[in-house]
Amino acid sequence: MTTNKHREPEPEEGERLMNYGKEKIGIYRTYASPLENVRTIPESSFDGRDNTLLGLDVRVRLEGDKFFKNFKEADNTDLVATDTMKNFVQYQLGEYDGATVEGFLDFTGREFLDQYPQIEAIQLSADQIPFDELDVPTDDGDFEPSDLVFRVSQNESGFGEVYLTRGDDGPQIEEQNSGITDMQLVKVKGSSFTDYVQDEHTTLPEREDRTLYISMDVFWTYEDPEDCLGEEPQRYVAPEQVRDITHVMFDEIYSQSIQDLIYQVGLRVLERFPQLESVNFEANNQTWIAVREEIDGDEDVRVLREPARPTGYQQFSMDRDDLEEQ
Repeated sequence: MTTNKHREPEPEEGERLMNYGKEKIGIYRTYASPLENVRTIPESSFDGRDNTLLGLDVRVRLEGDKFFKNFKEADNTDLVATDTMKNFVQYQLGEYDGATVEGFLDFTGREFLDQYPQIEAIQLSADQIPFDELDVPTDDGDFEPSDLVFRVSQNESGFGEVYLTRGDDGPQIEEQNSGITDMQLVKVKGSSFTDYVQDEHTTLPEREDRTLYISMDVFWTYEDPEDCLGEEPQRYVAPEQVRDITHVMFDEIYSQSIQDLIYQVGLRVLERFPQLESVNFEANNQTWIAVREEIDGDEDVRVLREPARPTGYQQFSMDRDDLEEQ
C-alpha cells in the first residue's frame, strides 16, 4: 500500500531539491522509560506502555547548503557519512530518557544539529517495531504477561516524524507527523456499498451487507507540535488509542462505504483529542469476494476468496472545521 507518512519537502520556485540520509536503521533497547499517565478515553483500555523492549526502524534526512559541493565538486569535506548517521542514531537511543518515538526523534535531531553545524535542517522518522506480550502461568494457576519474553508481531505499528530547523533560540520543530500504520481490519457483516454510479462500465454488484476487509494508516498532527513529544503525557496521543478508536467505530457503525467509515473515525479522533489539528487517512480495500452465500439457509454464513488486483484506495484529510460543522 502506498503511504503518505513521509512528508517530503517541496522546494520553492527557483530552489533545488537537495538532501540525503540513511534509512532502515534498526535499533532496539531494553528497559526504556515507561509511558505513564496518559489521558484515557472510552474507546480504549490503553493507559500506558512499559517499554520493556523498544524497537525502532529509523530514517534520517539531512539538509544544508554546504552539501551542494559534494554533488557539484565531489568535495566531501562537510559530508556526514550515512554510516556515521546510523551509528549516531543507535548511540542516542541509549542516551534518551523519554518514553515516546517522537520524543526520541526530537532528542536525536537536536543532538545532530549540535554535533554538526553544517546541517541546516533534519527530518527523522521511525516505525515502532511491535512486540506482543506472552502469557505465562503464575503460582496460583492463573496467567499473566511475562516481563521477560516477547513475540515479534506482524500487527500495526506506531509511527513518528519530526522536522527540525535552527531557530533564533535553538532547534525548533517546524513540522511533525504521528501515526498508526498497517492496521488490517475485517468486519464479517454490517457494511454496505450501494447507489454508486451505474453505467456500461460497471460490473460490481451492489451489496446491502458485505464482509469488509481494509488496511488503513492513520496520521495526526498537533496544534502545538511540542505535544507530540510526550513530555506532558496527558496531551500525548498514543497510537494504541487511535487504533482502538478505529476498531470501535468499525464495530459500532453500519458503514455505507470505506469513505463513510474514514470520516466517522476522523470525527471521533478529533472529538477525543482536542489538542490535535488534523487527521489524515490512507485506506486500501482488500475485501474478499463471496463464492458461496446463505449456506444451509443461514444468510450470515459465507465462503470468500482473495480479491484480484487491482485494489481500490482512499486518501482523506480532516481538521477541526469538520468536527465543528458536524
